[in-house]
Amino acid sequence: MKPTAVGVAAFLIVGALALHAQQIWSGGYGYTPPRFPTRTTFNGSFNFCRALFTSNRREKSGWSTDYPGADLNFSTRLAELTKADVKISRGAGEDEMPDAVVVRLTDDALFQCPFVLMEDAGTAKFTPPEVVRLREFLLKGGFLLVSDYHGTYGREQFDEEISRVLPPSQYPIVDLTPPGPTIWNTMFRVQQLPQMASIQTWRRTGGTIERWNDDRSGPDARGIADTRGRLMVVMLHNTDVPDGWEREGEDPQYFFDFSPEAYAVGIDVVLYSMTH
Repeated sequence: MKPTAVGVAAFLIVGALALHAQQIWSGGYGYTPPRFPTRTTFNGSFNFCRALFTSNRREKSGWSTDYPGADLNFSTRLAELTKADVKISRGAGEDEMPDAVVVRLTDDALFQCPFVLMEDAGTAKFTPPEVVRLREFLLKGGFLLVSDYHGTYGREQFDEEISRVLPPSQYPIVDLTPPGPTIWNTMFRVQQLPQMASIQTWRRTGGTIERWNDDRSGPDARGIADTRGRLMVVMLHNTDVPDGWEREGEDPQYFFDFSPEAYAVGIDVVLYSMTH
């Protein structure tokens, strides 16, 4: 039987006892410059890749929402909870940490990433070259996870942008509500998509609904598959799953309430992306 979020929580607590303090990001605010790949970044191990894009309006922080804490903590937990060979950087003068990188949609480095995260994507506006390159990346076997975008306006905007990349007449958007689709049983059994708010919203309101969620709808999971049925894009709307990664070391109650489910969802998605 596959473990559920309760089992994930036990794994995370045991893993935390064995961690060096610097290996878990304990929150942080403000802007962190993007860490771009170098010629030595990709060596066959797993690198967490985040997409850099331009926003045409402001909701959260655009491409850098939850960066770099979500990327670093998720990579650390992926290495602990699975057999994935996560790339660790050991640069001169740096603490040992996962080699998580940011890629532009027009970079050749994009094609070295089996998995790419895009946050606050309801504010994204792709240029024509980005549309072409993202389509090429996805059709060649790449995978895009979209999370932490909220409300009807954000959903409509990203649907419009991704339809420029993958025309719905050929690549329709499909429902991925758990637990049925295969992706939600890759390692952990995800029975429902959790609704999560950022830690700031949770502290201010005690709730799980972000203020951009104008109709207060529940979370939804949708995807886009290629002609052979392989999912290329997974969109998790009205839920801030990456904050469950980034903020796990910042508030014990937030960790227990949200992080186990956030990691279960993320690890299932990443393992699917690397095995399909």
